[in-house]
Amino acid sequence: MRSRMIMCAALIAGVSGSAMGQFADFDNETEGFLGTSYTSGGVSFFDANNVSGFYPDGAPFDDTELGSDFIIEQSTVVWNDFPGFVSFPNTLTFGRAFVPGDNVTIGPLATASMSAAGSFTDGSLDLVYYENGPWGGITVTLEAILGGNVVDSTSFVVAGNDPNGRDNPAATHLAVNAPAFDSMRIYATLNGDYTTIRGLVDNVSFVPAPGALGLAGVAGLMAFRRRQR
Repeated sequence: MRSRMIMCAALIAGVSGSAMGQFADFDNETEGFLGTSYTSGGVSFFDANNVSGFYPDGAPFDDTELGSDFIIEQSTVVWNDFPGFVSFPNTLTFGRAFVPGDNVTIGPLATASMSAAGSFTDGSLDLVYYENGPWGGITVTLEAILGGNVVDSTSFVVAGNDPNGRDNPAATHLAVNAPAFDSMRIYATLNGDYTTIRGLVDNVSFVPAPGALGLAGVAGLMAFRRRQR
């Protein structure tokens, strides 16, 4: 009986671990380039700006022009303006360049993907971006994806009411929900084509359903029950 209790306790611990959410706020990382893929807080980031499209002024760009690197950006000055959306002191940006230190670089964002091990029901991120001027009218979409299929999405249109207010910073929270998903993708479109905004991302979250076992937990539970027969 004691051995069964020990095995059951170990199984419960393993199940709980498999059902944990994953969260990336980048605050314990060093400012700089991370490459074209990397993992933070259990969240893997990949496929940044790997699309062709058109800049807001109509000029075309190809799938290599924007730069596919992920970059940790020290964003203290952004945190001062948007403490409800940015954690101190870092955010994630994209592209080919950044300015170290207190000067914030908000890089080009046409698309980026992120995933975590397991099955999740809720996901979210915070986005700081430019509005007005050339950015007005761009649609930004966050998708939840399961096995390559979109199972939920949310979007907003960048404000453009002030044509003279170019590069006015703004912030928003984007969230998706589905019975199950394994990755998320954010992207920008204008008139049905890919385009680019300028964006900083923070507080990326993958949350499983309460009490969800996950595939590893289910398999472990079935094996444990078979051993007790």
